[in-house]
Amino acid sequence: QVQLVESGGGLVQAGGSLRLSCAVSGRTFSSYAMGWFRQAPGKEREFVAAISWSGSSTSYAASVKGRFTISRDSAENTVYLQMNNLKPEDTAVYYCAPTLGNRPRPDFSSWGQGTQVTVSS
Repeated sequence: QVQLVESGGGLVQAGGSLRLSCAVSGRTFSSYAMGWFRQAPGKEREFVAAISWSGSSTSYAASVKGRFTISRDSAENTVYLQMNNLKPEDTAVYYCAPTLGNRPRPDFSSWGQGTQVTVSS
């Protein structure tokens, strides 16, 4: 079982930046591809970004490509999401999870509490 704790969210003006962190414990961190997902009020959870287990490969949703950067630190068992040039439509609760492609792993169900990102116009 993997445990996840997201942090780093907050209130920021449009055009600003935030860096989210996801602390991972439990199962072997380095063996998982990891990703970030977000859920806005009244909407389904959607894919944001993913990074391979080695960190050598990344992928992004079209809506964030060029603005967000995902990275991981295996020594710290942490995944990061650097978010630049934030837009009001980025407002959501952000979650991390082990991924398979651009979806959560089918054997994963223990979502963390997420971290709220609010972007004002």
